[in-house]
Order: sequence, then C-alpha cells, then structure tokens
Amino acid sequence: MSDGFENLIPQARLFLADLAQNNDRTWFKAHKDRYDTDLKTPALLLLDQVAHDLSKQFGNDVDTKLFRPQRDVRFSKDKTPYTTHLHMLWTRRRGGPQDMRYFFGISPDYVTVGAGLMAFDKSVLTQWRAAVDGVSGDEIKALIAVIESHGGRTREPALKRVPAPYAKDHRNGDLLRRKGISVWRDMGPEDYGDPIAGLHKGFDLFAPLISKLETVL
Repeated sequence: MSDGFENLIPQARLFLADLAQNNDRTWFKAHKDRYDTDLKTPALLLLDQVAHDLSKQFGNDVDTKLFRPQRDVRFSKDKTPYTTHLHMLWTRRRGGPQDMRYFFGISPDYVTVGAGLMAFDKSVLTQWRAAVDGVSGDEIKALIAVIESHGGRTREPALKRVPAPYAKDHRNGDLLRRKGISVWRDMGPEDYGDPIAGLHKGFDLFAPLISKLETVL
C-alpha cells in the first residue's frame, strides 16, 4: 500500500538531473516552486513519518534534518552553488555517548538508505577500538558480512594502516582502521513507489548490527 510518497523519488531525480545541467542561482530561483513542491515538502513529511515510526519502535525521541540545497563554496574550487542530491537524516536520542543516525539519499545516480555513525567522537573511537580488539569485533564483522550478503555495504576504512598499539595483521584490522561505521543499501526501482517501506527494509537489515553497536559504544 502506498504511503503517499510514490512520486518523491522519480520527481526528485528528475529535478536534480535538471539542476545538474543548470547549476546556477538564476535557474534555481526560477524553479524554486518546483523544488518546494516536488522535493522539500514531501521530504519534510517523510522525515516526520519515519521519525514517528522509529520513535514508536525504539521508544526514543528522534530528530530530523533535511540538508539544504545550497553548497558551502567558501573553501572549494568547485563554485557551483547547489548540491545535486537530496539528503535526509534521523538522529535517535538514545542517551548513549553518541546517537545513532539513519540516512536517506536521492540523486540522479543513486537512491540509498544507511545507518550508523559516519564519524566517531573521540571518546567513542577509543571505545570502538577496545571493543573490536576483542570478541565483539568478531561479532561485528559477522554482522557486517550478513548485511553484505544481502546487498548492503560499508564505507572504506579511513586509515591505510592498523593504528598502534594493535598488531598490523590484527584479525579485525579492517575494523580498527575505521573512524566511523555506517552501512548502506541501494534502493531498487521496486522500492521507489513506496520509499518508507524501502527505508524500513534497509533499517531492518541493519538492525542487528546497530543493536550490537549500541551494546559496545
């Protein structure tokens, strides 16, 4: 059954593809009403609905964020003023040292759902390394393997080498080289007509890993 968001993904991808070909303030200003109607308004409604779902599921307050289309070009050689993606974020206020986050991104080239921590706070990074040095690391690695076997993926580790004082050939060296842990699943066209169902499909796939992370971080 549709949740009323069946046009969000195709309309957003069409707008963003047009924006990529006309990435200037004059074009965006002329098409601002289209952005508000086809992207911003349904995205905000979707953020609220999924926040309600997550809050009901976990019993935590959930904050939402729709990323602004304007780029910060102050320190960039690329001076194009607008992003060519639509990104959304949910932050679940669980009361731990760092709140778990859930992601949704739409662009002409991808539609993806994610969860985890893109970057660890300093104290959480210390906890992470201590955890994956032991048996929890083996469990986390196994949970990531399950996600990958169902079409999910993780980002590449931030470090090229295993950090000291851990052995260079540590069995969980891939995890030790990370400064954050997030998992991702691409939405297929079969999910486009009901993005909320597609989001929860991804969240359900990630749930065992997220639950494990919350026990060690």
